[in-house]
Amino acid sequence: MERLTVLGAGSWGTTLAEILAQKGHEVTLWVRNAGLCRAISENSENEQYLPGVKLSRSLRPTASLEEALKNARFIVSVIPSHGLREVFTKAYPFISEDAVIVSATKGIEEGTLLTACGVLKEVLAGKKYKDITVLSGPSFAKEVSVKLPAAVSAASASHECANLVQNAFSTPYFRVYTNSDVIGVELGGALKNVIAIAAGISDGLSLGHNARAALITRGLAETSRLGIKMGANPLTFSGLSGLGDLILTCTAPLSRNYTVGFQIGEGRKLKDITGGMKMVAEGVKTSRAAKDLARANGVNMPITEEVCKVLYEGKDPRDAVLELMMRELKGE
Repeated sequence: MERLTVLGAGSWGTTLAEILAQKGHEVTLWVRNAGLCRAISENSENEQYLPGVKLSRSLRPTASLEEALKNARFIVSVIPSHGLREVFTKAYPFISEDAVIVSATKGIEEGTLLTACGVLKEVLAGKKYKDITVLSGPSFAKEVSVKLPAAVSAASASHECANLVQNAFSTPYFRVYTNSDVIGVELGGALKNVIAIAAGISDGLSLGHNARAALITRGLAETSRLGIKMGANPLTFSGLSGLGDLILTCTAPLSRNYTVGFQIGEGRKLKDITGGMKMVAEGVKTSRAAKDLARANGVNMPITEEVCKVLYEGKDPRDAVLELMMRELKGE
């Protein structure tokens, strides 16, 4: 029995905390909102983000970062990418020197163009900790929370830490594979959200299955190009955190990013869509950061470019599709 802390009480953070609690670990769930924290404590349910799922009594919510992190051996970050730096800056003094840090944050920080690991390493410079392990792959919280089978990757430069995370999270319904390609796993998890918006737009426009298949395939190609340029293993993009996560996010209405794209394809405006969402669609902010990261690395990512134009420049989605189809012909 070990003390583990999950930072972030959205649907995925709550689900990961419950997995650990059911395995007999002492789990603390940090909840930013004090009112939600009280409700989870009183009802043993996160009615806002994971309704209908009863939580273990051994899972202890708290709104105090200091209390959450005290003596925690594992620190699991499920903070949205835009809030990651702020939370870990505040958490810095309370992180134990022997802690294993697990990042389940998918995104790229605007401005710095850092992945979640890059942000954490920058914020925690000078702090001693074991290492950072990325947990990513095709996994909707709603399905995992009711014990439907799923498989994900735990990627770390430290084989020891990857194995520790694998053993901590693995259950008969949640299978964890280890991986050493941190940047590849992170980019796969971040960029699939951008392609999912494109796939949603395509379906919202009723462009058919052929168009969606093309977007998924060419989206994987541009993700791989950027990943390889940044030192990733090409094989990573055919794995769980690459192709697996991409297929899931681009084809299922449970995907928040796909849903945003679908509604844009139907004619709704981005601000109206996101204004009514409880949870974050990471691909909206990641699209701009991904575009800038690709340009900084001299990599062509036409789908990402067109998604940005639709989201932020008011481009008509049908014109974006035509732009993609009428580009210079080339080999695959």
